[in-house]
Amino acid sequence: MLYWLIAFSDTFSFLNVFRYITFRTGGAMLTATVFVFLFGPSIINMLRLKQGKGQPIRSDGPASHLLTKTGTPTMGGLMILSGIVFTTLLWANLSNPYVWIVLGVTLGFGTIGFYDDYLKVTKQTHAGFSGRSRLAIEAVIALGACYAFWQLSRSPVLAFPFVKEWVFYLGWLFPIFGAFIIVGAGNAVNLTDGLDGLAIVPVMIAGASFGIISYLVGNALFAEYLQIRFVPGTGELAVLCGSVIGAGLGFLWFNAPPASIFMGDTGSLALGGMLGSIAVATKHEIVLAVIGGLFVLEAVSVIVQVVSFKLTGKRVFRMAPIHHHFEQLGWTEPQIVIRFWIISVVLALAGLSTLKLR
Repeated sequence: MLYWLIAFSDTFSFLNVFRYITFRTGGAMLTATVFVFLFGPSIINMLRLKQGKGQPIRSDGPASHLLTKTGTPTMGGLMILSGIVFTTLLWANLSNPYVWIVLGVTLGFGTIGFYDDYLKVTKQTHAGFSGRSRLAIEAVIALGACYAFWQLSRSPVLAFPFVKEWVFYLGWLFPIFGAFIIVGAGNAVNLTDGLDGLAIVPVMIAGASFGIISYLVGNALFAEYLQIRFVPGTGELAVLCGSVIGAGLGFLWFNAPPASIFMGDTGSLALGGMLGSIAVATKHEIVLAVIGGLFVLEAVSVIVQVVSFKLTGKRVFRMAPIHHHFEQLGWTEPQIVIRFWIISVVLALAGLSTLKLR
């Protein structure tokens, strides 16, 4: 909404500052942080009162989790999503269709996650929303978003990092491929959310990376200089990425060990879906696999574990996702979390390097 103040910039020249995406991204980051700081305690108290026993803890998981995490409320994603929505409406250019599409995916995936969390809390079981039904609804949302991206950009292609000439024309397969990326990203982040602070910091790192990518891809001069694909309008997605960083910082204050609240599927599905949709909009799907390599690793560890057990009856890892494997090896929770954060930083730098190394 503040973007519309530029209509009065002829009279008040200082309002020109709202034209700049960089300024509004910084404003979104700060606003989201303050918003979650202010309203976080009230949301936590409300969820603790409503949920009673909190999120059910896996009985087959690490024994320490039953002692330290039982009774902790979940659905902390509500804090993050409320901060993102409020700051996006306040700072973004609301006439930009990319903003609404990405926000729609985020809220759609968040709603699915909220229902899943609700079933788990009310029934005190891990058998929440049917996996097939959940994936089907996610796919419908993602397909709709990717079709909208296709109509906006009229460029259904897959760009390859490091080489400027390699572009694969997907045609009508673009919505299907894009939907796979979005659904995969949502569920990969969901699988990563298993330890206090483990998912939210890599999400913020990926959000910061794609904030930079969105800004550069949406700017014709920078896109030409870096020889990356120019997608008009996607620069505004940097504001959403700023809101993710800010809301994530506020949430981390309450999610730091020992966590006062868990993100839950409400937050992890929504944030993963947001990252996936931004990657598809900016034509950086492959780079998402690099920047979000930690999420890919977590998802692959589960797939390998399941396939191996069904085919051979043996497990590759002591426990999946892979962060639990390291717990079983004797790593402490802070060791795993901080080391995974370091990996996320390294992967983000590697992903951003593809913007120049072509």
